[in-house]
Amino acid sequence: MITCPYCFARVAEDQIAFRCAGGCEPVADEPLGRLRGGTPPSLPPVFRVRRPGRRADCPSCGRDTGRRVCPECHSGLAAEYCANPGRIVALVGAKGSGKSTYIAVLLHELMNRVGAELDASLVPCDDRTIERYRRDFARPLYGERRLLRATQSAVTDTLRDPLVYLLSRTVKGRLRSRKAALTLVLFDTAGEDLRSREVTERHLRYLRAADAVVFLVDPSSLQKPSDDPDSDPVNVIARVTELLRTGKGLLTVPVAVALSKIDAERREPASALHRSRTPSGAFDLDDHEAVHEQVRALLESWQAGGLDRYLRQNYADFAFFALSSLGEAPGDAEVGPGGIRPYRVEDPLLWLLHRFKMLDGVRR
Repeated sequence: MITCPYCFARVAEDQIAFRCAGGCEPVADEPLGRLRGGTPPSLPPVFRVRRPGRRADCPSCGRDTGRRVCPECHSGLAAEYCANPGRIVALVGAKGSGKSTYIAVLLHELMNRVGAELDASLVPCDDRTIERYRRDFARPLYGERRLLRATQSAVTDTLRDPLVYLLSRTVKGRLRSRKAALTLVLFDTAGEDLRSREVTERHLRYLRAADAVVFLVDPSSLQKPSDDPDSDPVNVIARVTELLRTGKGLLTVPVAVALSKIDAERREPASALHRSRTPSGAFDLDDHEAVHEQVRALLESWQAGGLDRYLRQNYADFAFFALSSLGEAPGDAEVGPGGIRPYRVEDPLLWLLHRFKMLDGVRR
């Protein structure tokens, strides 16, 4: 089965559809129009064949095509994505938690420093992902050193396409190596979207299709609670939990809860949060456990230990992290004078790679 990374429908491989390569007259694509909103785009028609492979002949014009699409929403499905469906990771955060900046920096690190360490490749699955990352994330932050604007609600803003990447690496086994893949489907979601009837349905499909969830939490929102419910991380996590719950008992989806903007917090020199991760191409279990316990201690000192208790009461597998996307407090609208110096942004993903048996765990 393949999960469409756009509408999140579960599709059997023999149900994948194709779009004509252009030999037929364009028609209004109603399913794609419903997904994206607005006027349905005029595109070559979609068709299905009995035994779909990598390519198929259009039954109307006879032209060969390799443009595979989801039969539900008609979004394109890249060949690499279909060959390696991987796992979907959902990113969620309250208003002001730094989701957009985190996405930009995490992807940049995976393409460069962390990718080299893990001998992993990060490949965008469609042209929309390439263009949106360049326009909305890389160009303003890395090219122009401008801070990214706050995420607008999908109720008032145009519904954004997700960023869809395939992260793959070779995992060595005792007898032979195997290729493992993780699908990163990242929605830059505004906090208020999780309580809006207009957009919750799509987020519900997104969350329920996820194999793991990463929550970003601004530490200042725990120490100085706001009157705005969309800025309260506990409220957001509770909403997501309610959306995910389908029965009784603990939820089994792995959950990473990361304190963002940790550079703004005073850290004792002996604290596990003070030291950087040592690159090793593996997951340091001792370091991870020390960070997890240190974050729990911080929550208690901030009188926010209820977050830890809530997670223990609702999730069978969760872990705490602390990171900084920029490495220092920015100016009013620009990156700080020291430039972008990310601190442990990759930690939640490394934990998930270890959970998915894509990365070995080691003890010091």
